[in-house]
Amino acid sequence: MSIAKNIHSIRDAMADAAKGCNRDPESIRLIAVSKRHPLSSIRTAMQAGQFLFGENYIQEASEKIKAIPGQATFHFIGHIQSNKAKQAAELFDMIETVDRFKLAKALNNHCKKLDKKLDILIQVNIGNDPNKAGVSPEKAEELLQQLIPLRQLRPLGLMTIPPLSKNTEITRKHFKNLRLLGTTLGKKKLFASHGVELSMGMSHDFKIAIEEGATIIRVGTSIFGKRPETN
Repeated sequence: MSIAKNIHSIRDAMADAAKGCNRDPESIRLIAVSKRHPLSSIRTAMQAGQFLFGENYIQEASEKIKAIPGQATFHFIGHIQSNKAKQAAELFDMIETVDRFKLAKALNNHCKKLDKKLDILIQVNIGNDPNKAGVSPEKAEELLQQLIPLRQLRPLGLMTIPPLSKNTEITRKHFKNLRLLGTTLGKKKLFASHGVELSMGMSHDFKIAIEEGATIIRVGTSIFGKRPETN
């Protein structure tokens, strides 16, 4: 299938999943994860009406974003080192992977110089998986409290990558736990908006994520196909 057909197929599946649990399909955004895919694939996706993309690598993303300035929205969804915070603050519309105060402070400092407000999500290691980045669920509130003085940052919600499991009910439990955590933190007014963004769910499990409250899903392979091999 073509990229355009893949996008329409994913959007149809998103709408069906949303309607199946009495949610408005318009309340859920699709991130097309374009990491390691060429700019031409992004342009093709844009022609099909997809304008929100996710990137994992600063240098690769920089080349793409500068080639199509202002034409699309980019979220950073990979692990970010504090020494890359300057570029990240300049390039991205949202950083979904803030998981420590040092990184948040660096982003805030660079945003001050740019006179920019930056939307962020807190990455939570919802399954306490040693192979995954993210703050532990127990420490998420503490991190959000630390962010309150950082006026250039707008924490809007939570993001997670749960442990990989073939058992869909285990995956569902992780998504549900992120939603419950978001609700708890939202009641404490720790986010910059009334609603709570929940970025969770990828190609293989986004339908479950939508059923459990995802507002952002991140889909790469099912849109662009297998990622090109790196040299």
